[in-house]
Amino acid sequence: MGKETVCIGMVGAGRACELHMEAYRRVRGFSLRFKSITAGHEATAKTGQEKYGFEQTVGGIEDMLNDPEIDLIDLCSPPYTHEDYTVKALEAGKYVVCEKPLTAYFGRSSDAAPIGKTVSRQAMYDSVLESLERVSKVVEAHPGHFMFAEHYVYAPAVQKAAEIIRKKGSRILCMKGEESLKGSSSRLAGEWSKTGGGSFIRVGNHPLSAIMFLKSVEAQAAGKEIFIRSITADMDTVTDAMNDYEHRHIFAQPVDVEDFGTVILTFSDGTKGVVLATDVLLGGSKNYVEVYCNDAVLYCNLTMHNALRTYFLDEQNLDDVYISEMLPSKIGWNEPFLEDIVMRGYVNEMQDFIECAAYGREPLANFRLAYDTAKITYAAYMAAELGKRVDLA
Repeated sequence: MGKETVCIGMVGAGRACELHMEAYRRVRGFSLRFKSITAGHEATAKTGQEKYGFEQTVGGIEDMLNDPEIDLIDLCSPPYTHEDYTVKALEAGKYVVCEKPLTAYFGRSSDAAPIGKTVSRQAMYDSVLESLERVSKVVEAHPGHFMFAEHYVYAPAVQKAAEIIRKKGSRILCMKGEESLKGSSSRLAGEWSKTGGGSFIRVGNHPLSAIMFLKSVEAQAAGKEIFIRSITADMDTVTDAMNDYEHRHIFAQPVDVEDFGTVILTFSDGTKGVVLATDVLLGGSKNYVEVYCNDAVLYCNLTMHNALRTYFLDEQNLDDVYISEMLPSKIGWNEPFLEDIVMRGYVNEMQDFIECAAYGREPLANFRLAYDTAKITYAAYMAAELGKRVDLA
């Protein structure tokens, strides 16, 4: 018999918190109690409390760790907190929802700044593997308590593709995935020490996780093991080529991170995956995964839907009308995102996570996916720096 009410503590009150809260409100079959919220600034936490209906604000995650009523802690905090907070929450016996990345390289006291230009990617990769092993030991001691968020795995289109692959027994020969937009609204996104990388870790991780998930579905259906054997990559900062006037429409302000990343994955069965992530796309955002099989082609389009088209001559009374992510103007023709919270998979994701917290079962997006996503990301950074294929076998 599972829990009928799941009590939630939220760490962070920014965009990720907003997306999670919109999805939590659509969870079926359970009563959710939003008890505590904390953020880097007290005023931000107070705003989150009022906006999302939390019972109280608290001084930090420690207050949640020591609260026996809280079942699940949702980490929507900055990336450099994820590893530490995950370990602490698991050791306190809590269920943990962790935004990507689970861990990354954010620098050491001995590093010269800016670390994205001074620290080798080999050193970063080695450090990330050490971090992953540390967390792995804690996760193993608390099975089913870790849940990995922020990817395409739960998107209805990706889930339908998984069902088709599973039922047909299709062989996936090649996959392509992309997330591109015009940069980030966060002023910290250009600093490696705050984000652990640039466009590839920030948005390229989303299609990367989906590609790895779909390949795992194929492997399970065939009763065999398939893993990523090698990686080639190109990471660069293409906006450096622009002057200030040319840069006026692009939000990307990289200090020591990439704004362009492309990665080619070679799986152990000889098949391929390609991931593209850029901060130079105007007009909204582009999110998709394409799957080319021996007996099917599957296009998973997460945004840029054409079920509704709009045309406006002005933006009067449209301030609170959401059209598209990172869209600078609503004037002219546009294709609004419809049920964005559903199409990107947030609702399915939170439904799964709450069921896991209630019944104590393993989530679909588990620690293995978080581990592999972080490992492959930094292997790709290393491959790009070395300028050659990196063999992971």
